[in-house]
Amino acid sequence: MTAVTAPEEVARIQGRVVRVLALGQVLGGVAFGATVSLGALLAADISGQESLSGFATASVTLGAALCAIPLARLAAARGRRTALTLGNLFALVGIAIVVTAAALRVFPLLLAGVVLIGAGNAGNLQSRFAATDLAAGERRGRDLGTVVWATTVGGVLGPLLLTPGEALGRLVGMPPLTGAYLFSIVAQAAALILYLVALRPDPLLLAQRISRRAAGGAAPPVDADRPLAARYAMFAVAASHVVMASVMAMTPVHLQHLAHAGHGGAVGANEAVTLLVGTTIALHVLGMYGLSPVFGWLADRWGRVAVVLLGQGVLACALLLATFGSDVQGIVIVALFLLGLGWSAATVAGAALLTESTPVDLRPRRQGIGDTLMTSSAAVGAVLAGVVLGQWGYGALALVALVLVALTTVLSPLARR
Repeated sequence: MTAVTAPEEVARIQGRVVRVLALGQVLGGVAFGATVSLGALLAADISGQESLSGFATASVTLGAALCAIPLARLAAARGRRTALTLGNLFALVGIAIVVTAAALRVFPLLLAGVVLIGAGNAGNLQSRFAATDLAAGERRGRDLGTVVWATTVGGVLGPLLLTPGEALGRLVGMPPLTGAYLFSIVAQAAALILYLVALRPDPLLLAQRISRRAAGGAAPPVDADRPLAARYAMFAVAASHVVMASVMAMTPVHLQHLAHAGHGGAVGANEAVTLLVGTTIALHVLGMYGLSPVFGWLADRWGRVAVVLLGQGVLACALLLATFGSDVQGIVIVALFLLGLGWSAATVAGAALLTESTPVDLRPRRQGIGDTLMTSSAAVGAVLAGVVLGQWGYGALALVALVLVALTTVLSPLARR
């Protein structure tokens, strides 16, 4: 025990944990990127109603919300490895159900499969917290940001695989708009095996042992309990996620309208939509994860709340562009990229703030509550976004989302008390 809890040994283990989690996020990003890109299009196609397209994103976030707390409790009892592995298993089953639903053209079955994929994403969300279990306080933001950044590779690659995935899917007889899920299955299975084999020792279980040892003797102090700051962190992350998810979920449908209007219904319009949506979502995901190590470094240097507010400023710029440039494809693409950047800053800094405001024994529970709040709010937001898009348009949706940005900014002094 002495050797395991020695600072240099903990630092060595933490380095390996971050590398394993980063590789797992690359694989998870490939799998989840296709789901985000295709979900709204599949929902609109199978249901025959564009107003129901938001139910796909809502189902993803609902699945994550339902499983966030149970997986957090499982992590607290059995470790991060068990929780992450189970999450990947949920996602694999969900992908199989989605492909089956597309073949049978059964809308409720599609949503059931997407819910399971969302349950798998609840496990993926734990990876960012797993990166902080053993991290030193002065490196917590950077380690968290590194793991979040790793999602860039898979998250950008996933949407770009839509076109080759469709070609491969046609060769093997898969339903339209589901070919990219072939790549998702392989990536998700590889992530499951990686966590099961390589995430040893388990970072959370080791952190709990170190904390108990610190409480019983001379050791570095554990993080103090700051419940008000923790609550603000939960709200800031949830609000930023709702803003990002609701606008992003409706963007493929909005771009589909713009592309069809530009082609006038000509042959090749569907291919143009697939390429445009895939490229836009890839750039959005690049914004979400590409600069997360920078935001983690800034959170360590400037403070967590300052970087949360930086994220709100970027989100506001993105929403204003989407409001006043909704009819221009190029402006929508830039707005979605900035939307990802703002989300990244708020999420990285907010997760670090939540972790350091909570003692290690309470962390899984609060982290699970935070993820449940984040994903359930986004589920409601995605459904309402579809209604707003259908009634008032894309620009109005972005304008409504600005309310949450304003609230997060106004409430920020709570975290400094």
